[in-house]
Amino acid sequence: MIKIENVESFGWEAAIRGMRNPKNSWDKMDSNMFEVGPNDLQLMMDLAHGGPVHAKYRRMIVVYLDITAPLYWWKEFDTYKVGTVSNSCSTMHKLTDKVFELNDFSHERLSPAGLDVIYHTIDQLNILRDLYLKLKSKDVWYEMIQLLPSSYNQKRTIMLNYEVLVGIYRDRRSHKLDEWKEFCNWIMLLPLARVIISQ
Repeated sequence: MIKIENVESFGWEAAIRGMRNPKNSWDKMDSNMFEVGPNDLQLMMDLAHGGPVHAKYRRMIVVYLDITAPLYWWKEFDTYKVGTVSNSCSTMHKLTDKVFELNDFSHERLSPAGLDVIYHTIDQLNILRDLYLKLKSKDVWYEMIQLLPSSYNQKRTIMLNYEVLVGIYRDRRSHKLDEWKEFCNWIMLLPLARVIISQ
């Protein structure tokens, strides 16, 4: 399970100005605040085909979004450290704020036997949560953290740029995890996604 929400994209005007600096071709700019013009789009595509050394403008187009995904997906996302900022919901401070429920975990691919295991784990986590709320015991908290499955869904607010998305798309579009395929499908919906996926 992966959920992407609250997407914002910034920096288009500065990126276009900047990509025109090397050849002093500002007079050919034909974009406005809301739409990239055909001259600027053609230059973007030409530079994209030249790779990251030439397509530096992609580093200036910033995307903010909220992603809710399982811990097993976040472990792989953390590969992309350069050009990203992440601020996550805290398991340390907020894990015991609510009762654990099935929808707190990615479970869509579990067999009936796997569902039995996750239900048992949820029951045990809730027993530990109740005990922790009564005793405030660090040992009980540790047991809860160590039993928390990697299918636990965590929300993070992410800042990244189009160049980071180029690497993610290239590396993950054929990945084994469905969450990566869904994320790459989302990339293709971004404004001017062709400057990302043209590699």
